[in-house]
Amino acid sequence: MSKLYIANQTCSQAVQITANELGLTPELIHYNVFDKSTSNGDDFGRVNPLGYVPVLVLDNPARDQLSETIVVVSYLADQHPGSGLIPAPGTFERVRFDQLLTFTATEIAQKHIPLMRKLMTTEGTEWTRNKIVSAYAVLDKQLADGRPWLTGDNFTVADAYVWATMWHERSGARIEHLEHLMAWKARVDARPSVRKALQDEADVVALHESLAAA
Repeated sequence: MSKLYIANQTCSQAVQITANELGLTPELIHYNVFDKSTSNGDDFGRVNPLGYVPVLVLDNPARDQLSETIVVVSYLADQHPGSGLIPAPGTFERVRFDQLLTFTATEIAQKHIPLMRKLMTTEGTEWTRNKIVSAYAVLDKQLADGRPWLTGDNFTVADAYVWATMWHERSGARIEHLEHLMAWKARVDARPSVRKALQDEADVVALHESLAAA
């Protein structure tokens, strides 16, 4: 069985959702980003010396490891081309799709982090929050034509990734006025794959906490 290292309320949820959409059941291992412990006792420093999730350890003879959210969700979806979760490699549709994933990583996910960790000056905080709101507004405009999901009629790994990086409440970026995006979020919230991801994450976090307290 493959292993998926996750952390509570992080972009690793995108990989969980993707796996759930595909009917995959990797072993979930929780990494506590504060005390650096794991729910199964693994030394995460050996898994990813840079200290962040997700990391997927494949169930192959080499036990290959994949990191970076875009890479992991794309790899999983590419193994199941009939799923509709990602366009086919080599197509222009895929290039545009990869552009959306990269936009999500650079203009949304990474810009939330210094805000949540309170690492910025007042001026830097305001600038970064405005950048995040502007990025979400791009997605809101994309959804304004009535499409149910970010790229059209099919739920994709892009929807999973954007949803997993909606940390606006924690970073203070106000986006409640983006009505199309909020309606999209409600649709994602309701997906069984998302509800399962949240429950599975809560269960492994609770197990980790109980082991630490023992």
